[in-house]
Amino acid sequence: QLQLVESGGDLVQPGGSLRLSCAASGFTLEDYAIGWFRGAPGKVREGVSCISRGDASTYYVDSVKGRFTISRDNAKNTVYLQMNSLKPEDTAVYYCNAPLGPEKFLASWGQGTQVTVSS
Repeated sequence: QLQLVESGGDLVQPGGSLRLSCAASGFTLEDYAIGWFRGAPGKVREGVSCISRGDASTYYVDSVKGRFTISRDNAKNTVYLQMNSLKPEDTAVYYCNAPLGPEKFLASWGQGTQVTVSS
């Protein structure tokens, strides 16, 4: 069964940092591009960052460039999202998945992990 499990979310003050993890089971992460998305449950999700298969080139939405870093540990079959200089507008539920095309994804959406940035 294909499954992705997100973890690492927490309540953090503005300017703080968090590292999110996306652990895969049932498939090999390095065989797919993996993206991080955020939003409210049941709402349209925003693409935040993506790491490609193969050369692991990365993409970031403008609002997180210079603050977030996506990486992949093939041995652990896990993708990470290091988030620094967090802002209140980063507050959301964060999800990971493998995009296969427009509105098409490899796995069912998981529970996500809640990130709350507040003083």
